[in-house]
Amino acid sequence: MKPKDTFILVVNPIAGGQDKANLTQQVKDFTARQEVSLIEYETTGEADEEAIKKLFDEHNPQRILVAGGDGTIKMVAEALEDKDVIIGVLPSGSANGLSVDLNLPKTIEDNLAIACKGDYVEMDMVDINGKKSLHLSDLGVNAALIKNYESGRVRGKLGYALQIINTLTDLDDPFWITIEANGKKTTSEARMVVIANTNKYGTGVTINPIGKFNDGKFEIIILKSLDIITIGKILAGNIPVDDNEDVEIISTEEALIVTDKPVSFQIDGEFYGEEDRLRVKILHRQLKVAVPAKPENIT
Repeated sequence: MKPKDTFILVVNPIAGGQDKANLTQQVKDFTARQEVSLIEYETTGEADEEAIKKLFDEHNPQRILVAGGDGTIKMVAEALEDKDVIIGVLPSGSANGLSVDLNLPKTIEDNLAIACKGDYVEMDMVDINGKKSLHLSDLGVNAALIKNYESGRVRGKLGYALQIINTLTDLDDPFWITIEANGKKTTSEARMVVIANTNKYGTGVTINPIGKFNDGKFEIIILKSLDIITIGKILAGNIPVDDNEDVEIISTEEALIVTDKPVSFQIDGEFYGEEDRLRVKILHRQLKVAVPAKPENIT
């Protein structure tokens, strides 16, 4: 008898502020129909990477299904970065930016078909001070927004909307940044600096119009000394980034980013404290991710 495939389902129970019981049951039903053996794991926030590595070594799965937001996907990707396995994304976080860039559908049913049986692409990862990023990381305003969101009580899109107002109301002064990349040094005042492997935030805002997630490069987007209204419009997607003279984009394989003071910093939707020095490099085609078809930004 042909052996069954084995998948691991990683569920973040608090991602997006939504109960995952219905999603988990749908995954069970779908994989049962496909005669796939399903191993379930629910994250706790403690030693999750080690637990996932252990499950992988025990079961040698063909695919890892991830039900959560960008931060959960990042955690799984870090745990399995040296493993030959396809990650199937079941977006269920507050902001699912990677799923937007991968052109994943809206419904659980359609996403299950892709996560379990779809084609895959090989994605780059970005190493930032030894930490890995799949999607978008940044210094400044958006990282402060994520810090406020994580400390707030309201989850989901409403929680983000409320914290945008709070963050812009209490906006810090601009900071100065020096970037060494491509043999050049750039110094500028900034409100926000994005390290981008992909194009869009989960809200659909295109922050990196030139990026391709497997071209062996990442982009640094500098949002300079903009006023509060302009920043709000950019974060809301009402002003294209590439049409603004106060935005500069640098495409590179590695960079050193230094600020004149510690600045709020986030990776893939998770706040990582304040930083004043980031050493960044690309990790080319490190990860297999299930997709409906080859996206346009594949080289």
